[in-house]
Amino acid sequence: MRTFDIVRRAGRSLKHAKARTLLTSLAIAVGAFTLTLAIAAGEGARQYANTLLTTNIDPQILAIAKDPSFFSGAQSGPQEYDPNATLVQRASGKTVEKQLTQADIDAIAKRSDIQSVSPAYAIDVQYITRTDQKKYTANVTQYDEGITQTVVAGTLPPLRLTIGDDQIALPEAYVSLLGFSDAQNAIGKSVSLHLQQTPNLTQAQIQAAIAGGPAAIAALGQVQTEDVSYKIVAIVGKSATALAATSNVQVSNNSAKALSEYSSLGTSSYHRYNLATASVKVGIDPALVKDALVRQGYGVQTAKDLQGLLFTIVNILQGIVFGFGILALITSVFGIINTQYISVLERTREIGLMKALGMRGRHVSRLFQFEAAWIGFLGGVLGAAVAVTAGLILNPWITNLLTLGDGNYILIFQPLPIAGLIVILMLVAMLAGYFPARRASKLDPIEALRTE
Repeated sequence: MRTFDIVRRAGRSLKHAKARTLLTSLAIAVGAFTLTLAIAAGEGARQYANTLLTTNIDPQILAIAKDPSFFSGAQSGPQEYDPNATLVQRASGKTVEKQLTQADIDAIAKRSDIQSVSPAYAIDVQYITRTDQKKYTANVTQYDEGITQTVVAGTLPPLRLTIGDDQIALPEAYVSLLGFSDAQNAIGKSVSLHLQQTPNLTQAQIQAAIAGGPAAIAALGQVQTEDVSYKIVAIVGKSATALAATSNVQVSNNSAKALSEYSSLGTSSYHRYNLATASVKVGIDPALVKDALVRQGYGVQTAKDLQGLLFTIVNILQGIVFGFGILALITSVFGIINTQYISVLERTREIGLMKALGMRGRHVSRLFQFEAAWIGFLGGVLGAAVAVTAGLILNPWITNLLTLGDGNYILIFQPLPIAGLIVILMLVAMLAGYFPARRASKLDPIEALRTE
């Protein structure tokens, strides 16, 4: 008997038990629905993560740390004292990490494959304000020329270029706080940053002040302050496709260096950096530069490493959803087995007649396995169709809820993975129908025909 004829006969057999076939298919449809959404969510999340990186981060940028464990988050045990190390508080506790020195920055900058190096300056600003306005705390960082940001008003330079030394980029949250009517009104106006410098006193200076009396002690403890004025060049807003922290007030690299040196002068943090950003020359593979720096003992991360980290998180979440879908499929497998066993019992005389007329046992087995495959196909198509329909309807709402930005969807359906899923469901259904089919193929035709 030809395979095509067996497939057609299997389809006709299922029509005689429509209710049972539909119920069994619905059990598979639940798993197909969950797995289709999991595949779509995984693809959507990966494409969104890829969009974040490819449109916002310069692929030639490297993040460099003195301590290789900086990016891994590993906490080491007791270590030998190092004057170039600092105590850093992490969620898991305190750990000692080495810091980049100015000598490290200079050595990296001298490499022929590096275009520029910018250490992450620690800037201690007391507050930000403007004339006749209140004072507000501010987290000041250097402008990152390797990341694209969303501009609400004003302009920012393209990748690899920075703002002027007398310019500042403000988050949108500061517009109303500093008395501007709107973001556009703030462009070109001036704000000032207030810094203070705590003197680093020696033992001799302290003893001399004590000997000099209260006036000398008071003079010794005086804190030096400085106000630096900047012109607002841009107002940076929140964006779903930007990785830059919009809560930071940003100044140029040279300004950040000057502010950092002023506030850290005379302290152990002077010319010490936890992190630096290096721009690899165009045409040179950042991975090769990373390998070279790693061999020198640095911790280095490329834009692709960040992409891999995001994809790992996405894969874990997708795996969790897959787990629920597989549980639903396991339940449906028992449903198929039960349905097929009942079908064999109800059609015992029919099986005996088919075998008496010359139908071979393997053809009988195939008949029931193809019936199971039809059930898997119907369940897969039904579950996938409902998932695609629901996903297309919910995509705009999810995009708006998660503020992903126009044109970015978290559920992306692709035909080939869905088709592959349906084929897999058919194979699973055939596997579930193997034992009932085997039993049908082993029936003795004479005994089967005697069955009432």
